[in-house]
Amino acid sequence: MMVKNFKVILFLVLGFVLSVEAKAQLIEDPTEWTIEAKQVDENKYDIVFHCKVNNDWHIYSLDPGGDGSFLPPSFDFLGNTDVKLVGEPREVGELIDETIEDIGTVHYYHEVDYIQTVELAKQDMDLKGEYSYMTCNDQTCLPPTTKDFSLKIGNGGSATGDEEAASEIVSAEKEGSDKSLLTIFLLALLGGFLAVLTPCVFSMIPITVSFFTKRSNTRAEGIKNAIWYSLSIVTIFTVLGVAISAIFGADALNVLATHWVPNMIFFVIFIIFGISFLGAFEITLPSSWTSKTDAKANTKSLGGIFFMALTLVIVSFSCTGPIIGPLIVGAATGGKLGPAIGMFGFSLGLAAPFALFAIFPGLLNKLGKSGGWLNQVKVTLGFIELMLALKFLSNADLQEGWRLLDREVFIAIWIVLSVLLGLYLLGKLKLSHDDANAKNLFGQEYVSIFKLFLAITCFSFAVYMVPGMWGAPLKGLSAFVPPMGTQDFVIGSGSSASGGASEHGPTRRYASELKIYEPEVAIKYGLVSYYDYDEAIAASKESGKPIMLDFTGINCINCRKMEGQVWSDPGVMKRMKEDFIVASLYCDAQGVKIPESEQYHSEYLKKTVKTLGQRNSDIQASKYKANAQPFYFFIDADENLLAPEGYGYDPDIQAFIEHLDKVKEKYNETH
Repeated sequence: MMVKNFKVILFLVLGFVLSVEAKAQLIEDPTEWTIEAKQVDENKYDIVFHCKVNNDWHIYSLDPGGDGSFLPPSFDFLGNTDVKLVGEPREVGELIDETIEDIGTVHYYHEVDYIQTVELAKQDMDLKGEYSYMTCNDQTCLPPTTKDFSLKIGNGGSATGDEEAASEIVSAEKEGSDKSLLTIFLLALLGGFLAVLTPCVFSMIPITVSFFTKRSNTRAEGIKNAIWYSLSIVTIFTVLGVAISAIFGADALNVLATHWVPNMIFFVIFIIFGISFLGAFEITLPSSWTSKTDAKANTKSLGGIFFMALTLVIVSFSCTGPIIGPLIVGAATGGKLGPAIGMFGFSLGLAAPFALFAIFPGLLNKLGKSGGWLNQVKVTLGFIELMLALKFLSNADLQEGWRLLDREVFIAIWIVLSVLLGLYLLGKLKLSHDDANAKNLFGQEYVSIFKLFLAITCFSFAVYMVPGMWGAPLKGLSAFVPPMGTQDFVIGSGSSASGGASEHGPTRRYASELKIYEPEVAIKYGLVSYYDYDEAIAASKESGKPIMLDFTGINCINCRKMEGQVWSDPGVMKRMKEDFIVASLYCDAQGVKIPESEQYHSEYLKKTVKTLGQRNSDIQASKYKANAQPFYFFIDADENLLAPEGYGYDPDIQAFIEHLDKVKEKYNETH
């Protein structure tokens, strides 16, 4: 606790210093990288990218969380035909899941290993490629860095590793995954308890328990048989989880959570299950499977009881399948043990009631009778399945850039589904297979207190989401809804969120690629930003206004804070719109290519500049001797600095206003 408090005090002191005067400076890369190859099979190697990060800086996880805007590390082997990638990259380290500026992010402090398994066509070769990463601290982010690497792999061995180093990696991997495995187990256990409340399972509890207690010679024998029955359920599901791990492997499971193809497959599956739960049709496995297992089921042997459990597993598939599906996807974060741990937790929750009621048969009298309420549970799960299906579609949509499910479309559908579920729980929406609502002493239909509170929750959730239709951040749902950049309309902007044409011309360079990242406040107040350095200079010459260079980033948290807290002030926005040409120069826009005729070699980057992000990073470093974002420089049309030190991260509104006024005064004096 003392260390944590000291860290907080240190940041407060640092913030005070920065608020007094933010000076432009080149911040050194806070990372140190070593790369080695570890042989895992005859021609198969683990390429280990070991990263050490200086204190207070962090590097993102491969799955960085948040709203999809954080930049994870990437590793490219440059399409070498002698190298075959085996699965997706994985990471080993002390994973930190925390909230910075109200945005959840997953990253590493101190050190982390990123591991990519490769299969080589030959044993002696020079392995070449490049890796990219982004580092941040609580004050700023550095632009994405791309480095080349070359690794010589000798015949029959690894480049450097030994047994001791390998054991350290395994140990670190175990330590880093303990937390995620526990989470998987607890969520799966909850899923098992939820599955008990479905009609397929709940109705089987009194029948099965009574069967054991009445057919057994003694109560002790009945309890033993029921416990064996429960353990058989656990064994069946756990073996299924182990089989999934053995067949697909942990790397393949990770693809399920990230690649657009499996996300689309799960979207279709969840839609089908959701519609089925709403009563359109029943999903069942082939009846022959049930018949064969049921024929072998009896209470005279442990083998027969095992087949009774297998029969339950098959019969209940239509109810348990939609719960197991997302469980398998979520278990991808737990590595090879994930599916087995997940299935164990799920089956434990599913099987526990059978053993519990066998040990305490008197509880059966207090067990609610099967009936319409079980169907209502199933319908409720159907609405939830449809909502989850949209998340899978959104994952694929964002990955491929289809723009089929933009933010407000996603939110609108969730609002409608939430309202419909609330109406259903209140009995105002009836489906074909629903029973009549219970009636009170006066013959009037009524709603139970439990369902009433569930309905209140649904309506409250819908009301909470409504402002998101017009650009409210919905921070509590940032991990589910698409990022703000896909929002097509923000209230008060008078235009779409994708921005309009420049007041100095019909178009802006790179607007089609970058307009979705325009700050919400810029859209709201109609602030025109340029994305190209040269175009901003031309606009300055034409308008006679100084230029505010906003070196920013798509993935920059503190950039969003400056925009949301400082730019949104009416005094600040008035000055920016009326007195300056604003150039938003995204230093991490690595996906935006610049024309070949404009490409050049950068001494700072030590490579040919091919993307807009590289060009903006090179401009900031070579011309203005800084490489952190956010950072603001103010120049005239001849590129003369109007404030030599620039202005770094400082969310003090009055300080920023004073700086703008000084810059404007200096410009008027010299022009």
